Amino acid sequence: MAEVTLTNTRKAYGNVNVIHGVDLDIEDGQFVVLVGPSGCGKSTLLRMVAGLETITGGEISIGGKVVNNLDPKDRDIAMVFQNYALYPHMTVATNMGFSLEHRGGSKSEIAERVHWAAGILGLTPLLDRYPRQLSGGQRQRVAMGRAIVRSPQVFLFDEPLSNLDAKLRVVMRGEIKALHEKLKTTMIYVTHDQIEAMTMADKIVVLNGGRIEQAGTPLELYDRPANQFVAGFIGSPAMNFIPGKIRAEGLVTSDVVIPLPRSAQEHVGQDVVLGVRPEHLVAEESGIATLVTLVEPMGHETQISMMLGQTLIHGLFRERLPLRPGSIFHVRLTTDKLHIFSAADGHRLM
Repeated sequence: MAEVTLTNTRKAYGNVNVIHGVDLDIEDGQFVVLVGPSGCGKSTLLRMVAGLETITGGEISIGGKVVNNLDPKDRDIAMVFQNYALYPHMTVATNMGFSLEHRGGSKSEIAERVHWAAGILGLTPLLDRYPRQLSGGQRQRVAMGRAIVRSPQVFLFDEPLSNLDAKLRVVMRGEIKALHEKLKTTMIYVTHDQIEAMTMADKIVVLNGGRIEQAGTPLELYDRPANQFVAGFIGSPAMNFIPGKIRAEGLVTSDVVIPLPRSAQEHVGQDVVLGVRPEHLVAEESGIATLVTLVEPMGHETQISMMLGQTLIHGLFRERLPLRPGSIFHVRLTTDKLHIFSAADGHRLM
């Protein structure tokens, strides 16, 4: 196990900068998820840690050792790829033990390590099968097993669940998290799926345009996003954003007045964007009138799309609501759950 430190780490392809001076500390044994939209640089950053991409500037250290000029094989890391990268002509056991064999391990040592990893991952009955005889989830477990047998200092995962169906992704999320609990090894995991990030990470790093927007625990990012980008990316369904101006009576938007906490008074006269999560809307007769545009019953809850003034917002209600498009629906925005961002630059005001 080892800590990983990135100091002013940069990457450019010619004149195009894709990673802009990233500073990041990953503690020994921590499960860190790099998350962000496509093209934000998360996979590039992971490949730089792995040594599969050279760095243009800055420094990367693993276990206190600078690895800028080390080959991937000398960094004591193991990487699990999106496409599994299994050898089709090898059995599960041979696939899992191949890296140890390549390094000159003895047959008894390899067999012992393979059976140990197979036991952890529930692969023991499948050791004599070939990849073509396995399901997607089983192949992904084999790919993880191949990484585990090496007992690396750091595991790197590059969107490992993106090829699986929705139900299997949920199962595999739990398996990877349980694996981390067993091994206590430092893990860096890349995904574009913020639900994966929220459910798996000790620490989430939100990337955008090759820069870190915010890093923290899942609940820190959910409760106090540093800016509008993070607020809109973390949470499902996504946060609602309502533009307006703060007045003494509250946020004024399209002739609608939304009550604000008393602390908002210090921003009177300022153009802002009010953020409220769909789950923080409450059905209340004395609330603000909205026009329902879409009703999505989901059994245990109901998702409602509605117009609040000129802004389309979404609400998630833990009840069944007998509404139809065109209905007038009164809602209250939970005052102590509101977020206020600057309309000028998107940074959090309160």
